[in-house]
Amino acid sequence: MNNKLKPALIGGVVLGLLSAIPFVSTCCCLWALLGGMLATYFYVKQSSIPATAGDGAVLGALAGVVGAAIFLFLGIPIAYAMGPVTRAWMLRLIENLDPRQAEMMRPQLEASGADIAPLIIQGLVLAVLLVIFSIIGGLIGVPLFEKRKVATPPPPPNTGGGPGAYAA
Repeated sequence: MNNKLKPALIGGVVLGLLSAIPFVSTCCCLWALLGGMLATYFYVKQSSIPATAGDGAVLGALAGVVGAAIFLFLGIPIAYAMGPVTRAWMLRLIENLDPRQAEMMRPQLEASGADIAPLIIQGLVLAVLLVIFSIIGGLIGVPLFEKRKVATPPPPPNTGGGPGAYAA
């Protein structure tokens, strides 16, 4: 397991930081796929034995948990702090499209910024999605990066007694 921890930490840190940065975080599921694939890439690069789909899933899960933890501890406070800027940006965008719609949405947007509970719930749901997509990224990474063939064991010897056995 130790040889999987370092690649998973690298993938998880990349995933967590990219998912926590405002506006970059809009591609959070893409970052989760990237984090799982990155963990698999580094594992395949340093492993002496070929990686399996199970290895990719474990690496993706570990990277997803690390990334989700980073996202929860950084992303939620950043999103809370950036809330007024994001709401003002959204209002300007809506005003450019339809000023009447912007006036109707202004009270809702202003009320949504006062409470942190929805941000925490949204963050927990997103953290679960990050883990799921990171596992998928780890599974995708194995066939992409693992070019070594898994050795198949030879068939067991025929000990007799079955169809085609010779009687002496």
